[in-house]
Amino acid sequence: MAVTLEQAQRVGYTCLKALLRFAFMVANNLVAIPSYVLYLIMLQPLRVLDSKSFWYIEGVLFKWLLAMVASWGWWAGYTVVEWGDDVKAVSEDEAMVLVNHQATGDVCTLMMCLQDKGTVVRQMMWLMDHIFKYTNFGIVSLIHGDFFIRQGRAHRDQQLVLLKEHLEKYYRSRNRKWIVLFPEGGFLRKRRETSQAFAKKNNLPFLKHVTLPRLGATQVILKTLVVPQENGTPAGRDTVIKESKSKGLQWVIDTTIAYPKGEPIDIQTWILGYRQPTVTHVHYRIFPVKDVPAEPEALTHWLYQRFIEKEDLLTHFYETGAFPPPQGQTKAISREMTLSNLWLVGIQSLAFLSGGMWYCILQYFYHCLF
Repeated sequence: MAVTLEQAQRVGYTCLKALLRFAFMVANNLVAIPSYVLYLIMLQPLRVLDSKSFWYIEGVLFKWLLAMVASWGWWAGYTVVEWGDDVKAVSEDEAMVLVNHQATGDVCTLMMCLQDKGTVVRQMMWLMDHIFKYTNFGIVSLIHGDFFIRQGRAHRDQQLVLLKEHLEKYYRSRNRKWIVLFPEGGFLRKRRETSQAFAKKNNLPFLKHVTLPRLGATQVILKTLVVPQENGTPAGRDTVIKESKSKGLQWVIDTTIAYPKGEPIDIQTWILGYRQPTVTHVHYRIFPVKDVPAEPEALTHWLYQRFIEKEDLLTHFYETGAFPPPQGQTKAISREMTLSNLWLVGIQSLAFLSGGMWYCILQYFYHCLF
């Protein structure tokens, strides 16, 4: 079939735009990430004298870095509409966020839609696959205190021990509030067939839009971060609270990400922007942690129920283009999430100015030494 001039122009424009966006992203990373590292090196004396202030500043810089990632999608027209409970109401409390996982763009979507949730982004901890340690953002996550988990049965038990130690060492000492994890343990397209075979073998529901979650990391987080109740520690919870003023983990936020037509956005699309503007839909449901069972069998059932509900939510979304209304209501209310372009431009400008400043400083010291 012959290609028309209009089609050729459209393809050429898309390729040029993708190339320019990629060049901007590379330049953005080359100035922003080294600047983040150098600022924190310069602030090491503050870390010794006033650790709380140091991690506050680090959190602000971390939020700005995530805002830069969000801006790549925002300026390409990849926006977010939110449904369900308003998580701003619990943004200052400790919460565990459970998210379905379809593609690398899920992380970018969360980086965007959590930007306007108060202090959440600067005080959050991520659990992510260990492969992300070796990406351009890996050094930032290492410094921030995120946990890289190695998948696979051979590593499972050891990784859960390491996760517990990591939480005890870093979570409250760095004043973290939210912890984000993907309990499915991998992308939907990679785990669906295995999950469905497991479900059939164990007489569990057949799921198409999500997979059955894994218990390990969720159980460790609950055991480690839930504070004792007034009448004692909840059964089965080996709670470690070093910062006694903390109320501990108070909420579980069940988060469901849905893409139109079930076509997820990956990180390449987020960076290059060759896909048409897309609205991603995010549904929240908040559970008090006191309503989450502690015993492994009951917790497994509870966690399975959350993903069965996600299946129903996504089925309804793909059929109607909207999430269903909450129980007892006749209409679901959506909220369009927005970012300030002026704020994003300001952060990007600060990153490039910082990069220029550090380049001049390093050049000066180089000439002084040599």
